Amino acid sequence: MTLRLLLVRHGLSSFNRERRVQGRNDLSNLTDEGQQQALRTGEVLKEVPIHAVYSSPLTRAKDTAKSLLLNRNDNCPKISFDDGLLEVDLGPWSGMTIEEVESKFPNEFKKWRKEPRDLVLERKDGSQYKPIEDLMTQAKNFLSKLLNEHQINSNKTILIVAHNAVLRCLVLQLLNNPKQGLRRLQLDNASLSILNLKPSKNKNFQLQIECLNSTTHLTPQLPPRKNNARVILVRHGETDWNLQGRFQGQIDIPLNKNGHQQAKAAGSFLSQIKIDRAFSSSMNRPRQTAEAIMQFHSNHAIESKEGLIEIGHGLWEGKLESEIKKEWPELLEAWQHSPEAVQMPQGETIQDVWSRSVECWRCICKNLNPHETALVVAHDAVNKTILCNLLGLTPSDIWMIKQGNGGVTVIDISKDEHQPDVVTCLNLTSHLGGVFDCTAAGAL
Repeated sequence: MTLRLLLVRHGLSSFNRERRVQGRNDLSNLTDEGQQQALRTGEVLKEVPIHAVYSSPLTRAKDTAKSLLLNRNDNCPKISFDDGLLEVDLGPWSGMTIEEVESKFPNEFKKWRKEPRDLVLERKDGSQYKPIEDLMTQAKNFLSKLLNEHQINSNKTILIVAHNAVLRCLVLQLLNNPKQGLRRLQLDNASLSILNLKPSKNKNFQLQIECLNSTTHLTPQLPPRKNNARVILVRHGETDWNLQGRFQGQIDIPLNKNGHQQAKAAGSFLSQIKIDRAFSSSMNRPRQTAEAIMQFHSNHAIESKEGLIEIGHGLWEGKLESEIKKEWPELLEAWQHSPEAVQMPQGETIQDVWSRSVECWRCICKNLNPHETALVVAHDAVNKTILCNLLGLTPSDIWMIKQGNGGVTVIDISKDEHQPDVVTCLNLTSHLGGVFDCTAAGAL
């Protein structure tokens, strides 16, 4: 039983196009392109049952929400316009172009770019405030209200239409406020993010990010890269043991027929992207996936990395969860709720995997030049530790991240060593069919 949140940023607005600061003002409208983006997002959600809809009352979000629901055949609930979804208040900057803000407020603008939570602005009455701190509180209050109205175990799907900063703050609140969190995420116009909230034994709920910033229904399908290195992180395709729910770990199980098809679909999805370098775990299933993807590219060289091999489950490898539960019931329960505390019998800890996978990732990224795009293909636990590190999370948080077989994640590498890399998209699986990740839910 799950409470599913669908987060949609409004379509391209007139101020977005003009590179003007919108903030909380209501001076901009959807462009024709933004209207079409909203309609396309609505089309992919057309068959998804929606039990409640919340929107910012600002025109660009309001019109996006209306367009999203325009062609539905069901009795979708009315839109609730909620001030808890208003965009960040950047009052003195409202209406200015980015260049004007940088020229007139150089110190504040630098702070906004580097450490947005520390930005201080002044209201018309002379009082000072921190826009992002206020927005984080606003997001927290909205979530509290939402969870009071909709139970975690209700199996409902909630659509939330709002703005760039406030949606990122909602995600960050659910992630327990990681350091430099705002700069770790990207949300593009009309993008779709899917968050699952599940009942948890140890806390109010367990968050799972199913996908983040999916623009696969738009043109282009991936957000354009800037003048920095980009890494495309992919989980290997399905194996028979994924399908059966067996813990495979470091047993070298190859892809099954469906896994080969998933790898080929990922390759087709990425075929228009110029991939300059490719890396893979040295195990068969990611190697086969990488080879299928690189068949679409002139450079077929794939470098194997031992640091990217899957977690060693030790004595659990080859076993079903039901078999493990009989012999190690307490350890299995700890793994499911507190993975950072578990030493696999004759295997690894998640911290072991974190140390080697993050170090390997950093070496790969360090050796990329700003114009290169690299492919990295690895495993569920490995990808989760890398993404937790990028999002400012800890080894205890690996269940917050979903990695479907053949799922695609995009990371843009920061040129500034003091700024975090950006998780541009996370776990895109639409190339495998459907809005939601329907890949095998088997063990690692």
